[in-house]
Amino acid sequence: MGLSTHVLDTMHGCPAAGMQVKLYATDGDTATLVKDLTLNHDGRTDAPLFDNHSLKVGTYRLSFNVAGYFKAKGVQLPAPNFLTVVNLDFGVAHVDQHYHVPLLVSPWSYSTYRGS
Repeated sequence: MGLSTHVLDTMHGCPAAGMQVKLYATDGDTATLVKDLTLNHDGRTDAPLFDNHSLKVGTYRLSFNVAGYFKAKGVQLPAPNFLTVVNLDFGVAHVDQHYHVPLLVSPWSYSTYRGS
């Protein structure tokens, strides 16, 4: 149970190691920063974003610094870049289930889904 994320760099075919990610709890237009972290060598967080006991029913946002990641990898991006930050807003309805929010990303596209 809990909440986790994983980011794959589809341009280079590898985990998005070093990408900056922020987790927010949201309430309407209000977003409260919960965690600010850097993804590890596998494109994951070192620990769950929320464990089994701390995940609550509610709405959340994961904010992925896509442009910063690709710039750090030496990718020549146009100004302004097509994607700067990818924000994924999602809801948690069942705290007895695991919520995994993966992101597949390039400088020009992204895809996500609810994983397990």
